[in-house]
Amino acid sequence: MPRNRSIVLLSVGHACVDVYQGAVAALVPFFVAERDYTYAAASGIVLAASLLSSVVQPLFGALTDRHAIPWLLPASTVLGGLGVALSGVGGSYTLTLVFVALSGIGVAAYHPESARVARAASKGSHSSMGWFSLGGNVGFAAAPVLVSVVIATGGLRFSPLLILPALIGSVLTLPVLRALDRAPSAGDGKAAAQGHNDWVSFIRLSLAVVCRSVVFVGMSTFVAFHVREQTGGGTSAGTAALFVLYVGGAVGTLLGSRLAHRWDRVTVVSMSYLITVGAVAGVVFVPGPAIYLFVALTSVGLYVPFSLQVTLAQDYLPTRVGTASGITLGLMVSVGGLTSPLIGSIADATSLRTALMPLIAMPALSWLLFRTLPEPAVPKPAAGNGDEAEPETASQSAERTSI
Repeated sequence: MPRNRSIVLLSVGHACVDVYQGAVAALVPFFVAERDYTYAAASGIVLAASLLSSVVQPLFGALTDRHAIPWLLPASTVLGGLGVALSGVGGSYTLTLVFVALSGIGVAAYHPESARVARAASKGSHSSMGWFSLGGNVGFAAAPVLVSVVIATGGLRFSPLLILPALIGSVLTLPVLRALDRAPSAGDGKAAAQGHNDWVSFIRLSLAVVCRSVVFVGMSTFVAFHVREQTGGGTSAGTAALFVLYVGGAVGTLLGSRLAHRWDRVTVVSMSYLITVGAVAGVVFVPGPAIYLFVALTSVGLYVPFSLQVTLAQDYLPTRVGTASGITLGLMVSVGGLTSPLIGSIADATSLRTALMPLIAMPALSWLLFRTLPEPAVPKPAAGNGDEAEPETASQSAERTSI
């Protein structure tokens, strides 16, 4: 199968999975409206989706480093969709937590193996990995629209309809998996298992990813409520803010790949985090319709690093691609969910603006962690695999071809 077609199918499949990460936050206002949840109880739903995901994601990464498990892609896609689809059935808070936790496990199982498959299908192209990451951003952006259309039509009892993207996404991955199965040298993951692992740099990158995750999940969970307060609008005003947050992510991902033409990845990511500090402050303090501009800037600033951090992590750990992918692709949205109940509790005790203020410091910490990281050399494919060697540095590399 041509590389472009494989990446397109994987990107759409990625969108069909990540729609469920965005769907959990998009469902929160409806849970509050129909079930009278407090901020803390509502954020506990996000925690349930994130907690198991953040714990098991590195385990799935380590597993895929040892054994290729391509069937995880369709299976985890269906599990992620099933959990969200069942979350609106019945009124039990406990069952709701269980179902969104199952969805989180499905998402966790998907990302390490999908990143390994995408790396194999793209033959190491950073540009193609950027398009693969873009698929996830599009899924996030589509989530509030999809949830609003379905749930606003018939309430939470219509949530089983939300499984449709999972069924579509699972089917789309099958042709890629069959193609890679016919090309074992590309699909078994061995070609990338060479080079020196820079664990110190990887740990610093991972800490920066955690700080970024706290900001993004905090915004995803509460920006709809905050914008409604600041603009005096209704549910549609909050949904619009969530949509802007997710669409900005798609723009940021593409922009990050373009900026990497001119500067190395570490420089692009660190400058993006520095700019994001001011953008988050604007979301917290600026009233009225102008807040949408700062929501968009925050989203772009948080997502410019998205695919660049994935390829950086893979290059820091060239023999542990699954682990690197699982942490950087998964922790971006998983670990941040652990702080959501704290933000919700502060909001219940004081105000939502007060609870969001600490988020301003998070991109600053990411900038501090990134600014002195080394730019790794891009690993060359193993001899005899039929691919050309990648250029030695990111600033010289891989964005030359796009799909």
